[in-house]
Amino acid sequence: MNDRTVMPVWMFGVFIVLMNTTMFNVSIPGIIETFHITADMGSWIISSYSIGYALSTVIYSRLSDSLPLRRLLLVGLTILGLSSAIGIFAHDFNTLLAVRILQSAGAGTMSGLGIVMASRYIPYERRGRAITMISTGSAMAFGFGPIIGGAITEYVGFNGLFAVTCLILLVLPVLMRLLPKEEPRPIRFDALGAILTVVNAGTLLIAVMQRSLLWSIGSLLSFAVHAWYLRTVKNETFINPALFAKRDYRKLTAVGFCVLVLNMGNLFLMPLALANLAGESTMTIGLTIAPGAILSALSGRFVGRWIDRYGNIRFLLIGHVVLASVLAIFSFAVEVSPLVVLCGYLFFSPSFSATLSSLNNETSRILPKQMIGSGMGLMQLIQFFGGSISVAVCGMILTLQKNSPLGLAYENVYRTLLAVCLLSLAVALWYTRTAGRAEVQPG
Repeated sequence: MNDRTVMPVWMFGVFIVLMNTTMFNVSIPGIIETFHITADMGSWIISSYSIGYALSTVIYSRLSDSLPLRRLLLVGLTILGLSSAIGIFAHDFNTLLAVRILQSAGAGTMSGLGIVMASRYIPYERRGRAITMISTGSAMAFGFGPIIGGAITEYVGFNGLFAVTCLILLVLPVLMRLLPKEEPRPIRFDALGAILTVVNAGTLLIAVMQRSLLWSIGSLLSFAVHAWYLRTVKNETFINPALFAKRDYRKLTAVGFCVLVLNMGNLFLMPLALANLAGESTMTIGLTIAPGAILSALSGRFVGRWIDRYGNIRFLLIGHVVLASVLAIFSFAVEVSPLVVLCGYLFFSPSFSATLSSLNNETSRILPKQMIGSGMGLMQLIQFFGGSISVAVCGMILTLQKNSPLGLAYENVYRTLLAVCLLSLAVALWYTRTAGRAEVQPG
């Protein structure tokens, strides 16, 4: 496989898929106003897509252990493209939410299978650059998504956002031609385990969103049933229990969860803060957020080379320090001026991209080849579940503070994110004590 040809095309596909999140981020204030719903209800438009995206990511990644990548891409991108076409005609909140969930069922192919493909076909000495290209596609989505989403929402309406996602159908035939042909492998797919994983994630998210004791009990019971299932089943299961026996893998997944909490929480809060505190229009919100993400996209090429040269851990720690610094500023000055958000995101976005790239590359390094599909899939499930929980919790905290001064309410949420960042940094430092000295330095 010629990765120098495949990876730019894959990067564009990731760009389209993740822009489907960032475009809707800036449209959330308009959706809330159009349908007369609360902030925590509006957050479902982002949370439902994120959690569905996470679940489909791990399912496609796990299926890649037995089914060809080309076949999985054909199914996933077709679902995403057709559901996006339906979304153009969605004119009530329930239909809009249903389309977002359907989109997420196909969207997980790009990020999940991208890392599996890179880990399977690209040598380690070039893998950092390849994985960083996937992160660059994400950064481009974070950069251009707010601009495109703001312009379309302001002049056409949020239904027009679905037309942009239909472009994924142009990527499909190109990748079908470029990817190597694989033969199916006789590995049993654990359908019951997959269903239990979906139930675990869904019930936990609903319990958080609804603040429901009943759903919380149901979620705990579903996790207990799944744990019993993993202990008793002798065949290969959907969630590989051997992964949890790896101490370093557990630490990296905890960091991955926290990093996506920070990113998705910030992306959810910034448009709302700019709209409600500064009175900015949707288009202006997009233009305020865009420079930082565009800088992240432009720096991605260099970051990938530096990761390959200097190793993953250095960038994992540096990224955390910068993220914490920006969140600390937002915790006390987010209402001062839109310039604070613009300048803060100039540092936040590239740091997030470098942190995530180094984290995923380090995870692929410590996993045995036979665990790449299941291990990277579970890692991304945990990451995107963190993002979903973050959006839900941020919306909930804002709603609970409806009697507080608006500026203080946003700053309190950012202080919560800062605490999560410091916790993640502590776990990353803990990881370096056991794995940092053993890291293989490329070149």
